[in-house]
Amino acid sequence: MVTLFESLVGAEPRHDAPVLFDTACVMGGSIAGLLAARVLSDRARNVVIIEPDDTAATAGSRPGVPQDQQVHTLLPAGRLWIERWLPGVSQEAQDRGASLVGPDQQFVGYDDTPQVPDGVDHQFLAIGRPLLETLVRDRVTALPHVSVLRARATGLRYDDGAVTGVRYAETGTGGQAERGERAEGVLAADFVVDAMGRSSRLSHWLEQDGYDQPPLERLQTPVNYATALFERPAKLPDLDAATVLQLFTPRYPSGGVSVAAATAIEGQQWLVMLMGYGDHRPGRTIDEFRAQCAALPPIFSDVTSNNVTREVVTYHQAESRRRHFTEAGRLPARLVSTGDAVASFNPVYGQGMSSAALHASCLASYLDSGADLDQAATGFFRLQQVVVDAAWAVSAGGDAARIDAENGTQVPEEVRQQRRAMEQIVRAALVDADVSGAFNNVSYMLRHPGTLFDPAILEKAAAATEEATAG
Repeated sequence: MVTLFESLVGAEPRHDAPVLFDTACVMGGSIAGLLAARVLSDRARNVVIIEPDDTAATAGSRPGVPQDQQVHTLLPAGRLWIERWLPGVSQEAQDRGASLVGPDQQFVGYDDTPQVPDGVDHQFLAIGRPLLETLVRDRVTALPHVSVLRARATGLRYDDGAVTGVRYAETGTGGQAERGERAEGVLAADFVVDAMGRSSRLSHWLEQDGYDQPPLERLQTPVNYATALFERPAKLPDLDAATVLQLFTPRYPSGGVSVAAATAIEGQQWLVMLMGYGDHRPGRTIDEFRAQCAALPPIFSDVTSNNVTREVVTYHQAESRRRHFTEAGRLPARLVSTGDAVASFNPVYGQGMSSAALHASCLASYLDSGADLDQAATGFFRLQQVVVDAAWAVSAGGDAARIDAENGTQVPEEVRQQRRAMEQIVRAALVDADVSGAFNNVSYMLRHPGTLFDPAILEKAAAATEEATAG
């Protein structure tokens, strides 16, 4: 699994991909759907993206992405892969005011202890989600045979065990829509991608149409976000980003803030996010927001002392979830699912957009493998599972440990040992550059979580923890 994951991370797009389809359809025009459309644009004569939201507005928020006003960063793995599919997008983002943040421009701390630098120039993109989505969409839809149909997908059509079309109801303006009517139709398609996000109805459609629902796994991780925007003066501080994570015994009286992040984004603004679990809800007013920031490292007080450019916007997500397509016994051919429609994680780990980028890598690899397209896309779902497992191990694994610790849950000894090792690795990353590098590679989705359990890393982590305890 480690080797396969890293081959997906490092794979280059194929420039001589054969045309496999006349028409391919992507249901959903968010990051995952757009990247799937980019992959399909090399392998289909026509690609149609069915998207209910009005995407004509430049860099605007969309109802279909309720979290898009919260903090978003594109992890190094995701940024590198999107750059491979859409060369120059990172530079264009910077030209529009986003920040390409390297290790010299960021502070990452656990409680009040900064993480030791690992000596590697990893760079992530600090940008508002609406702007990034706009940049990706503009490039994908500029391709000559990619188009957007403003409509809501309402079901699938099949023939001989394969998907052959998508039913839809138009949601745009004009004609029938202005009179409150909905123009309905069927788009014939040779291959269909579900990228409809957390609210995807695909599982319901499959069950309704006589196929198997992929089992749904849920992890109750109620997270509460509060995010505000502040002016970023022309004379910038040395930092372009700061992230603080509280451990189980936080030293700051932060009023329940478990994670805080500040990033320099477009519009000469600071985007500042506070996150709490369960009943801990960050302040809804600017005064409450600033008061909680005052209990964090000084960068947060410095940033939030600037003028407000957007008031506090909150967001709540009750659970992480994933759908196990590899465990569904009977699925139609010529159908795959990607992005949050497959797995949506605790957003604090920043894995969503990068996972979507790696799902695109899975799609390209599957389509180029010579798989029988008239059979269910088992090969794709197995590849995708490697990516989902890796991301889930980091986010859901950490959340499950926190929940069990808070509830006093008894867990198997093997699980306790794994969690103890992970805690040692996290703490050792504060003081040991090698452990910090291994931990960063996994956090940034550049390496598989299994690499953290290399004996050399575990030995260094144990030694660093012992030394800190003795000190």
